[in-house]
Amino acid sequence: MSIPFFFEPSLPNLPAHFTLSADTAKHCIQVLRMKEGEMMMLTDGVGNRFDATLLSANKTQAVVLLSNKTEVAPITPISGIAISFVKNPARMEWFLEKATEIGIRHFYPLISTRTEKHHFKAARWESIIVSAMLQSQQSWKPILHQPIQFNELIKMKSEGLKMIAHCEKAEKAPLQNLALTNNQLILIGPEGDFSPVEIDAAIHQGFTPVSLGSNRLRTETAGLVAAVLLQNR
Repeated sequence: MSIPFFFEPSLPNLPAHFTLSADTAKHCIQVLRMKEGEMMMLTDGVGNRFDATLLSANKTQAVVLLSNKTEVAPITPISGIAISFVKNPARMEWFLEKATEIGIRHFYPLISTRTEKHHFKAARWESIIVSAMLQSQQSWKPILHQPIQFNELIKMKSEGLKMIAHCEKAEKAPLQNLALTNNQLILIGPEGDFSPVEIDAAIHQGFTPVSLGSNRLRTETAGLVAAVLLQNR
């Protein structure tokens, strides 16, 4: 049986006693029914992983002893996906979960000309990302950025490879054929695709137009295909 793994964003230096957050304590004690002396692992989401022993527990509080800190190197390449909001929020949540498991490090909820709805559920999306991070045993939590307008995002300073995936009939490089870089960012459009004006603007700002294959994909499917190709080239 695997050791339970939890996220605590503010872990102290060793050695230390640490009081678990209310949500983590509830899961340990009421769901997993952990007892004093049992082991778990904790991560702060920025590469630090700790062994922890449950010292005391009741219905409202749990205290652990931290030990054996391990510094986990970040997954490379460091990839970001700027993806347009979609009308069905469940599809965006599905994308965030799967892309986190694959290893995407930055998510930019994107508002473009043809984006129809943009309801940003920060707390729920963060919860989905944390759950997916723990499920896949990662120690680096992806960063969920604030929603950003298309024209603002393409002007941001960034290192590495910048790409825009679109469905227009134009010259595009297959994503899997591009040279790998340490940092990479791809733009995924809304259900009606990016407008020609947006595509031209992104190219003018140094974005490479790319293809994700011959099939026309839903926004969240395109995002997932991009995630796989970015992390497994």
